[in-house]
Amino acid sequence: MKAVQVTGYGDIDKLHVVHIEKPHPKENEVLIKVKACGINNTEIWMREGAYGADKESGWRPEGVQFPRIPGSDITGTVVEVGENVDKSILGRNVVVFPFTSSGEEGTEHYAEDMSFIGSEYDGGYAEYVAWPESLCFPMPLEDFSQSAVFSVSGLTAWHMVEQIRPKKEETILVTGANGGVGSMNVQIASKIHGAKVIALVGDPSLRDRMKELGASHVLSYKSAHLAEEILELNGGPVDSVLDVVGDALFKTVIKVLKKGGKLCISGSIGGQTTHVDLRDIYLKHITIYGSVLGTRKEFKDMLDAVAKGKLKPIIDKTFPLEKAAEAQTYFKQSGKLGKIVLLPEEESEA
Repeated sequence: MKAVQVTGYGDIDKLHVVHIEKPHPKENEVLIKVKACGINNTEIWMREGAYGADKESGWRPEGVQFPRIPGSDITGTVVEVGENVDKSILGRNVVVFPFTSSGEEGTEHYAEDMSFIGSEYDGGYAEYVAWPESLCFPMPLEDFSQSAVFSVSGLTAWHMVEQIRPKKEETILVTGANGGVGSMNVQIASKIHGAKVIALVGDPSLRDRMKELGASHVLSYKSAHLAEEILELNGGPVDSVLDVVGDALFKTVIKVLKKGGKLCISGSIGGQTTHVDLRDIYLKHITIYGSVLGTRKEFKDMLDAVAKGKLKPIIDKTFPLEKAAEAQTYFKQSGKLGKIVLLPEEESEA
């Protein structure tokens, strides 16, 4: 099969298009013919070594074992089954739950043995992938690309919003609102929970599209007086913040949070370390949540909301599989709205 492997920590020159033997499903596994694979920060940071110290980057302490096929937002068709798998699943279109874990229900996302597809297992930058049958769910939409945008980004956003538990009419500030997770945060907070959302983006031309997703107000994070604009716009501090940016906006979000406010962090695309005056945290009684991925129940709930039309798929651009390096480079550019998706069956132009 055709696949894209990461051969070590580094830049996009570590991504190589290869032709290797396709995997065979083991006991309790199925073989999926990959139809679409969304791109996430997680596989880029895995390649860059951003998740771990001393370049041992991955979800497990030992780091990633190279070569590795990245990719976790996977949809496709089941074409082969391993032992102990009912053959009735053959031909079914599925979306992949992105990690294995022995954790009990509700804690599986932070169990010590949590292992991620595309990091600890070969993932979806390939024509085929093998995965446990129990972690394959019916696609929520008929379109493979549209269904692929929800797996990791949707689960991450759904869990973030669950952490802060917004009440109707509360104001939620969403950073990185035009990205894969951010655009989901806007939709979930506004359309599922009825909150008022202030979306922060870099490109003002995205204003109308962000409002279509449910944002009440859209501001540019590039403003020199951003905190003051947020406070004036909202008539005071906001109730909660859903943040994927980190350092670049950390002082701002702490400043605009109300006393007793909540901050949920699930990313640091604007800097992984920051300086904080702890008095700003404890004197304001701010609760901070660290958030990564989510539970299988939340995954099911999120897919159900998608199937019912409550959440919309947002795709910025698609690329053929062999242009994965170009796609990852494009992913890191600003001004996009929604997900970037790889299509294994699409051919590059000559």
